[in-house]
Amino acid sequence: MPPAETSAEAVDVTALLERGRTLSTPVLRAAVDRLAPPMDTVAAYHFGWIDALGNPADGDGGKAVRPALALLSAEAAGAPPETGVPGAVAVELVHNFSLLHDDLMDGDEQRRHRDTVWKVHGPAQAILVGDALFALAGEVLLELGTVEAGRATRRLTRASRALIDGQAQDISYEHRERVTVEECLEMEGNKTGALLACASSIGAVLGGADDRTADSLERFGHHLGLAFQAIDDVLGIWGDPEATGKQTWSDLRQRKKSLPVVAALAAGGSASEELGELLAADAKSNDFDSFSETEFAVRAALIEAAGGREWTNQEARRQHTVAIEALNSVDMPERVRAQLTALADFVVVRKR
Repeated sequence: MPPAETSAEAVDVTALLERGRTLSTPVLRAAVDRLAPPMDTVAAYHFGWIDALGNPADGDGGKAVRPALALLSAEAAGAPPETGVPGAVAVELVHNFSLLHDDLMDGDEQRRHRDTVWKVHGPAQAILVGDALFALAGEVLLELGTVEAGRATRRLTRASRALIDGQAQDISYEHRERVTVEECLEMEGNKTGALLACASSIGAVLGGADDRTADSLERFGHHLGLAFQAIDDVLGIWGDPEATGKQTWSDLRQRKKSLPVVAALAAGGSASEELGELLAADAKSNDFDSFSETEFAVRAALIEAAGGREWTNQEARRQHTVAIEALNSVDMPERVRAQLTALADFVVVRKR
């Protein structure tokens, strides 16, 4: 392949994402079909395969970054991309387990431009289907019956525990007036970084890679996850609802201590102090749920004035750099290196 075609700029990221979706979706649907009614139908609604009435639908199934990473990690180990499919499916099952539970815990009524599962089918079904997807993830891997499958399952289980730790931290921070930047990064490293780290290595493990290679790919995914979440935090405040599928000022409505917020509070200066006073008052307010768009806009403007938005964008770029550096210790085809780099580039420039 000519050198120009192996550069990150020449990679078609959309095609990589679509390949991950195309190869993993049939296996994912087959796994979901194992669920007892009505959980199979509820899960199908969550994934966008049917509408609320049970009619076939072509809903937005998400960005498919994790399946794309799982397939690329298999290729990084010299295996065919198909080797990573069970890992891609297992990671997607865990990811969607977390989304079902997070939406309920956060009170989110919209995801991917549709009503969330708990809103349509009730909280009990959101909990049960989330639990079922989590159990399915282990099944999909362990039924391969190989040593590599056992290694992959251990990594997925460890990542899942970290993800849950991160969600617990996230919820606890909502009730605190102040959270440090370091605490926020630790939480986001657990909540988002751990599963992206697993996605970035699980295909390689299934392909027979040694622990040194898998650990380097995990480091890539972990720092990519921190970059991913930093951009998510920016979009959670300033994202276009048409693109994100969430409400305006989504994270502010949930009082999330996301990176832009904690960075702004730590910055000092008049905007930082005014923001701190407002958020402290918000925590004690009985009228928070009735705040107007203007009141949320004021808080977003103060975060930006204090430097929280710019700091978070810079942190995303820094984590992106560290992620790419982690690939240097992995001996892989240059085509795959360019594709992993392009996918990392996509993460820090996306709009949703």
